[in-house]
Amino acid sequence: MSSSSNARVRRRKPAKIFYPGGKHRQALPDLLRDFDRRCAYSMQHGGERLAVDHFNPTLTGKRRNHHANLFPATQHCNRSKWNAWPSAADRKLGLRFLNCCEELDYGAHIFEDPVSHKVFGVTPAGRYHIRHCDLNDSVYVQERKQRAEIRALLTQTNAIVQNPAEFLAIIAKLGEVVDRMIREIPFRREGELPLEGEPLPSVPEA
Repeated sequence: MSSSSNARVRRRKPAKIFYPGGKHRQALPDLLRDFDRRCAYSMQHGGERLAVDHFNPTLTGKRRNHHANLFPATQHCNRSKWNAWPSAADRKLGLRFLNCCEELDYGAHIFEDPVSHKVFGVTPAGRYHIRHCDLNDSVYVQERKQRAEIRALLTQTNAIVQNPAEFLAIIAKLGEVVDRMIREIPFRREGELPLEGEPLPSVPEA
């Protein structure tokens, strides 16, 4: 395992060191702060919708709900990983989950293919981690592909200035992103009431 100095995520002092059984969800605010509101495994942004996963589900007692054993996870990663944990025989073969608070996972064990946008492991641990977290689920692959396409368009500054067609392509691509977000909601300042006789603005149906 790599040195913790190379960890992808640096935890700060938590509100509590451990949580009583069934109360581990209370760790979420600290986890969202330390993990930038992202899943520890897929890095997908999820905010308050993220679950609180037990990194090592085989631990018992206070060790199970110790802050160091709690990670934010998407529902997909949480369900995929579930109670999986490598056996002693697996660990001898290098098969294990990657702890992003102790080592560098992406860019060391796991890389992204620039064409397919699937991730692949270059170590036994990386391959084990990808398989058990199901990191090549179609939702993750599509988001990585979309992110790469938008990044590529936004970095083509010369094309934006010199070629209107490229600029329109960027606008269209960003429009696709917006279309997948929360639908448009009519604006009104908080606490501002409609004028007398003014109809309430309608919200387009899905």
